[in-house]
Amino acid sequence: MNDRYDAGYGSDQYVLVGYDEYGQPVYRQVPVQQAPQRTYDPYTQQAGYGYDPYATGQQQPVPPYDTGRQQPQPPSYDGYGSYDPHDPYGTAAQGQAPAYDPYGQAASSGRQPRVVPEQTAHIPQQTPHIPQQTPHIPQQAGPAEEAYAPQEAEGQRPAEERDYRTEQFAFVEEPDGDSEDVIDWLKFTENRTERREEARRRARSRIVALVVVLALVAVGGAGYLWYAGKLPGLSSSGGSTAQATAVGAQKRDVIVVHLHNTAKGGTSTALLVDNTTTKQGTTVLLPNSLALTGDDGSTTTLAKSVDDDGASGTRDQLGAVLGTDIQGTWRLDTPYLQNLVELVGNIDIDTNADVPDPDAKKKGASPLVHKGSDQTLSGKMAVAYATYRATGESQNAQLERFGQVMQGVLRKLSSDPAGATVTVQTLAQILDPPLTDKDLGAFLAKLADLAKGGDYKTALLPVQADGTLSASTSDSVVKDILGGTAKSPDAGSAVRVSVQNATGAKDNTEKARVVLLNGGFTFLEGGSASGTRTTSRVVYADAADKENATEVAKTLGLPAGSVAKGTVSSGADVSVVLGTDYRPGAS
Repeated sequence: MNDRYDAGYGSDQYVLVGYDEYGQPVYRQVPVQQAPQRTYDPYTQQAGYGYDPYATGQQQPVPPYDTGRQQPQPPSYDGYGSYDPHDPYGTAAQGQAPAYDPYGQAASSGRQPRVVPEQTAHIPQQTPHIPQQTPHIPQQAGPAEEAYAPQEAEGQRPAEERDYRTEQFAFVEEPDGDSEDVIDWLKFTENRTERREEARRRARSRIVALVVVLALVAVGGAGYLWYAGKLPGLSSSGGSTAQATAVGAQKRDVIVVHLHNTAKGGTSTALLVDNTTTKQGTTVLLPNSLALTGDDGSTTTLAKSVDDDGASGTRDQLGAVLGTDIQGTWRLDTPYLQNLVELVGNIDIDTNADVPDPDAKKKGASPLVHKGSDQTLSGKMAVAYATYRATGESQNAQLERFGQVMQGVLRKLSSDPAGATVTVQTLAQILDPPLTDKDLGAFLAKLADLAKGGDYKTALLPVQADGTLSASTSDSVVKDILGGTAKSPDAGSAVRVSVQNATGAKDNTEKARVVLLNGGFTFLEGGSASGTRTTSRVVYADAADKENATEVAKTLGLPAGSVAKGTVSSGADVSVVLGTDYRPGAS
């Protein structure tokens, strides 16, 4: 006999789903096309056992089922009753238990099968949610287990087991996720609280930082006002005194460098200043006409002092005039300057003039140095530019070019004291005591670091026509940069000579300037005459200057008959007009 029972109902049209309160089976109708389609479900079949969606306890093994393609076979007698093919429900004998059908169709004791309402057809679509419903299944274990125990007679089971209630088969539609929701809510609340606390901490930190910055700005502003003497209640004189004290208290390292032009003669002088307090470097250019006081108390010029008194004497005289302490003297001849530029790998500066090649054999040749910005100069070009002075230019123009070259060298020099010292030693020059290679290298390395960082400048010391310093013109350099006080010799102690060139040769002005400065005179530029003169003239206005005029003529190599009384240029004691009879170097 086949395990399927379909007489009068079609193949697999009803499936056993439980028992009612009388212990009778309850069926539900299943579409015909679903009867033969039984697929394997890993959640419903395990190790050969059938699956009951309402039971989670131990399940009884069920016979294998067919595929729906075989014809039903007559069932064999099972001991509870005989099979009647004319009975559509397969009713067994009176008082006997119904036969068990593994597919949910069993015989009844003469009653019509009870069909579960139509909504039960939705149960198969809910099976994917069964793993989440396991907490509630143990309540249904009793009835579900008995659904697969057809061997037990109705009278053999206790009454409480046969008392099936509807709520025992109630399906839990929604999973119980309250505990997880509570945990998630606590986490969310905790995270949000922490974020709020962190935001408050950051806000407090910002406020504290802002207050500190405002306090520093206020203190800095008040300090600046006090430094400048602009605070209410402070007089201007008090502010100036405080400022002078602050400037004077700064620490400075100063070295004087003399550039000696070995080819044409003459010198160019500058002070290299390292303000270790303000971290500022400066090249201070000193005109050759700067009046100094000699060792014997007489008045001399910077140019004459370099030639006559040497490094030590000039350093002391400059310190006395400028009111500053100079630690050493660096004599830099033009060949050494050329080597220095080549050692640092050439320099880049903005040139302000075309410089001719001093070695050119014919006029009109291409200039050695071209005017323009960011020009790269070799050693030879740097020397030519640093010593160049065009016709009619003052010595200050040449000094400024020298300052450009020195700053360009510092920008290319090593900022490491050891590396700078090696560069100085490679020059193989003899330094004037007490300056040593190591001291000069360390000093230049600090200036190189300032020059590369943009904390370096060049300043020209303003000098009056008589070579002296005035408080109004020298405060910005002597006081602010050098931290000293100007102490020039008395005015009139150095003879001021104005020179006008009427020889037709442009270089004669420079040659006369060098000779006069070396002679201890103050040189004043008088320009070039419109035409030429055959004879030179040396003129004085005051009889007291006749002797000085005679000395000037002798220094320039002019005859004594060229000296005469007359009108002199403004600011000069003696005026000179150079004629074609002037022979440089004849003195």
